[in-house]
Amino acid sequence: MGYKNKKDLHQQAFNRFKSMQHFGESKREAILNGTYKDKIFSHNTYKTYWKHSKYYLSYLKEHHPDCTSLKQARQYVGEWLQSRADQGLSAWTIQTEAKAVGKLFGISPEDPDYFTPPARHRQDIVRSRIERVRDKRFSKTNNDELIRFCKGVGARREGMTKMTGKDLRTKEQIQAEVKRLTELANSRPLTKDEQTALKISQDALLFYKHEYFVYLKEKGGRERLSPVTGPDIEQIVARFKEVGSDEKVWQHIHTAADIHGYRSDYSNRLYREYARDIEDIPYDKVHSGTGHRYQSEVYHCRLDERGRCLDKRAMKMASIALGHSRLDVVANNYIRGL
Repeated sequence: MGYKNKKDLHQQAFNRFKSMQHFGESKREAILNGTYKDKIFSHNTYKTYWKHSKYYLSYLKEHHPDCTSLKQARQYVGEWLQSRADQGLSAWTIQTEAKAVGKLFGISPEDPDYFTPPARHRQDIVRSRIERVRDKRFSKTNNDELIRFCKGVGARREGMTKMTGKDLRTKEQIQAEVKRLTELANSRPLTKDEQTALKISQDALLFYKHEYFVYLKEKGGRERLSPVTGPDIEQIVARFKEVGSDEKVWQHIHTAADIHGYRSDYSNRLYREYARDIEDIPYDKVHSGTGHRYQSEVYHCRLDERGRCLDKRAMKMASIALGHSRLDVVANNYIRGL
């Protein structure tokens, strides 16, 4: 009987997450109209949340076997997360688990009973920074072209697996697209897809030093045109041209390839290409309290990176190319060793 009840709780959780699946919808629009709290926009986010929520269900089965409904299960969330912290799991993992069960039970960070996870610090991030067991079975020699390609285009694993020959664009093609859509907008309202195409094309032209771009649609359907950069541009362009228009550029991506690490190298390259010397950035604003002038386009790093300054304009360009929208994400997770 107990097993049946626990199976029912598992099914309740599964049905709850399934009802929140809105893959491909615009998260930005949902935030604006206030419907985002009960929606999951990315398949990868769904998989992550469901995986960690099942850990919680296993905990309930062991420690609270009489719990048979989501309404009852909600009260033990803080207890479970504290136990995870006591086990010594990283602050990053616990933060993810807090978000997962928070989504399941409708607990937002603003709620008084939301679990406050340990603080996350940049120095604690180990992803792509230390050697893993899986790295030992990945030959950098045999995968040299893949590594160079990834460092030159900045795609996520999802983007790499879907990329086809027609996704390569030239600056001339993008300029023509901006002109066409701008003229079209003068005659009638643009459709949603046309507005997106115009926006990503205009963003691409910010990268005035680059001639080739890759169209990418990743992470919840978000689109972008990322510049091809680095010393291997000719090789990367050649690979696109060697495959058919609808043929995949890469038929197989090694599971041990450190895609996140390659994206970090990509962001560093882009940042260096467009960053100004900090002393050359003008003091363009006046602090209302002190009356002192300051550089509004200088990003001041925090915590263990305190004292390091970055060019916000170059950071924004790296962020656009990576498919992010927040400067702190780029500062904390991608730009390294500058």
